[in-house]
Amino acid sequence: MLKVLIADDHEIVRRGLKQILLEEFPFTHIEEASDTKTLVEKAIAGKWDIILSDLAMPGGGGLDAVRQIRQQNITVPVLILSIYPEDQYALRVIKAGAAGYLNKDAAPEELINAIQRILSGKRHISETVAELLSLSLHQADETPLHELLSEREYKVFRLIAEGKSNAAIAEELLIGCTTVSTYRSRILNKMNKKNNAELIQYAIENGLI
Repeated sequence: MLKVLIADDHEIVRRGLKQILLEEFPFTHIEEASDTKTLVEKAIAGKWDIILSDLAMPGGGGLDAVRQIRQQNITVPVLILSIYPEDQYALRVIKAGAAGYLNKDAAPEELINAIQRILSGKRHISETVAELLSLSLHQADETPLHELLSEREYKVFRLIAEGKSNAAIAEELLIGCTTVSTYRSRILNKMNKKNNAELIQYAIENGLI
C-alpha cells in the first residue's frame, strides 16, 4: 500500500491533493500535517513512500522540514509544492535534498507524473531547474549575493524585500523581533548592503519580487 504524507497549512489544499491522489492511487494511505513541526514529527515517526509539502508553512516551511528530515538520515523523497516560480526557489529546494519542485498552478496530471517519477527513484526536475543546476556548478565563482544566505536568512530577506516590518516578519516566521533584527544584520553584512532600501532594489533588479 502506498503511504503518503501531505503537509500544507490550508485544509482545502490538503483535501484537493488527497482527492487527486486517491483518484490515481485508490488504496493509498494518506496522513496530513498542517505545520512544519507536525510534518517533521510524522516524517520521523512513520515510513512513507513520498511526502508532499508546501514550501511556506508555519514553523519554517518545506525547506526547513527537508533539512531537519535529512539530518535524521531519513531518505524519504519529498516533493515541494509552491506558489512561487521555480526560478526563485527550486534550486534551493533541490540542493537541500528534496526530490522535486512543482508549482501549485500545475495540472493534476503533472502532479501525478511528478509523483510517479519520484516513486520510480528519480527526481522531478524541469528543464529550467536542470539549467539552473548546471549553471550553479559552472559559475561557483560568480555566485549571486542572495545565494550566500542561509535558508532562514533568505526567507527574511524576501520578506524585507516585500516591504514587511520586523514585527510582521516575526509573526509570519514565528520568531522574535530581536531574532529578525539579528537576521537582518547578517543579511546586510553578507550582501554588502547598507539598508532595507538597497535590499529591495537588489531584489527588484534580480527578479526576486
